[in-house]
Amino acid sequence: MTASEQYFDLGCYRRPVETSSAGAQIWFDRGLVWAYAFNHEEAIRCFERALKLDPELGIARWGIAYAVGPNYNKAWEAFDPVDQSSSLARARSELQLAAQGRASSVEQGLIAALQARFRTDNLVAGGAAYADAMAALAVAYPDDLDVQALAADALVNVTAWALWDTRTGDPAAGSRVLEAKRILDQALGTPAGREHPGILHLYLHTMEMSATPEQALPAADLLRGLVPDAGHLQHMPSHIDVLCGDYRSSVTANLAAVQADRRFLSYAGELNFYSLYRAHNLHFVVYSAMFEGRLQIALRAADELAGQLTAELLSIESPPMADWLESFVPLRTHVLVRFGRWDELIAQPLPDDRDLYCTTTATIHYGRGVALAATGQLAPAHAERAAFRTAYERIPGSRYLFNNTSRAILAVAAAMLDGEIAYRERRFEEAFGHLRRAVKLDDTLPYDEPWGWMQPTRHAYGALLLEQGHVDEAAAVYAADLGLDPTLARPCQHPGNVWSLHGYHECLQRLGRSAEAAIIAQQLRLAVARADVPIRASCACRLLR
Repeated sequence: MTASEQYFDLGCYRRPVETSSAGAQIWFDRGLVWAYAFNHEEAIRCFERALKLDPELGIARWGIAYAVGPNYNKAWEAFDPVDQSSSLARARSELQLAAQGRASSVEQGLIAALQARFRTDNLVAGGAAYADAMAALAVAYPDDLDVQALAADALVNVTAWALWDTRTGDPAAGSRVLEAKRILDQALGTPAGREHPGILHLYLHTMEMSATPEQALPAADLLRGLVPDAGHLQHMPSHIDVLCGDYRSSVTANLAAVQADRRFLSYAGELNFYSLYRAHNLHFVVYSAMFEGRLQIALRAADELAGQLTAELLSIESPPMADWLESFVPLRTHVLVRFGRWDELIAQPLPDDRDLYCTTTATIHYGRGVALAATGQLAPAHAERAAFRTAYERIPGSRYLFNNTSRAILAVAAAMLDGEIAYRERRFEEAFGHLRRAVKLDDTLPYDEPWGWMQPTRHAYGALLLEQGHVDEAAAVYAADLGLDPTLARPCQHPGNVWSLHGYHECLQRLGRSAEAAIIAQQLRLAVARADVPIRASCACRLLR
């Protein structure tokens, strides 16, 4: 492919580099934007094309070394031994050649800083040294937005996905997030910074775990549509949307991302690491639509996602794609539980290969067990619980759904299923004990968006408390879920979700708190208007109304 042939629409961002080749400049710009968009494989291909047109372009080799290394969504711990060894070897080789190539003074600074990441086999120390070098380079080049973006990136990667203590709102232990935030805030104070895909992207990650994710809403809005064919950048605003209760915008952002991903899929195929990002975007559609009570869009996205995760893709051993992707397959089960589609849950078939699809197998048993209990079929429900426990033990600790292990997520399922069965057997106090345990397990999952557990456990707990007449307790549960009191960490709050609005409004009415009920009623009417199913309770497990 030549630089003049039709390619993806990556927006207008450019960084002039030390080359006289117009084609090399175009391919470098494309590679840099893809790197900011976390499509590192395509970034490498673009940098390689730049080198074919200008073999002495040192900064293109820097780009390859940068893209082949760790990133916010793939820390060194996530590399299998083969992947890690080959990545280190290539990065070191490219940087050695980059230092011998043609480069401006700032490009030489970027090359030298990145060498610090790969100089030692102590990869944690290398990451810290790289962050130090980039922080110093950011001081030396305060007006260079790429240097600022890359410095912030290096700083947040010191403790990727552990930037803030979500319980206190303070920086997490060892985190350099305040340094990154200062750099990004300064960049966003400039017109060019407000159009920079890397600055905007990193700001959303910097703020999403904080106690004030809403501060990133302006940056999220600036990023929308900025790089039309970069699916991950189309998706990124939803990390802030969903935390702020704007589930509609989250769905919209991810549908735009899915459209872009389909174009990339037709170009690159499915056998690549970007398939994880395609899965993530559809996962986000499912998650956001569930909060809005939109069954059909959630089901369509869950089915499209499962269809993409072929056995061929999951069978790739390096990187181990089953460990990264298989846990996305059973999202349909979570949708069916959310919307109380008991017959469909009971009829769900198990996969043929129950080792490859071990998380899927356990999740289907969980869904069947909940459905059987809810429909009063308690003996089969007990059998499904036993099958769930057996399947759970076959899930390796290496199986993840982004930041959470499948085993940690399905520990929530185990407590929920225990609670559901005990409740149907009218052992109510025992049931509520199981549900409180589920809530605790849910709350203490490592931070992720979408959250590791797809349906907030408080929705079931509140619904069954209400069914048993514990109205005050249910009201407190719903208020916490909606973020109307400060008891929960910010990521555990789900502002404006239709399910808790319904439950809380009913509680307020039954408690005679009419003025508060009237305020919530207005929000509830707007939320219900977007649902495509009747909203009768915060959880379909509540059978009496």
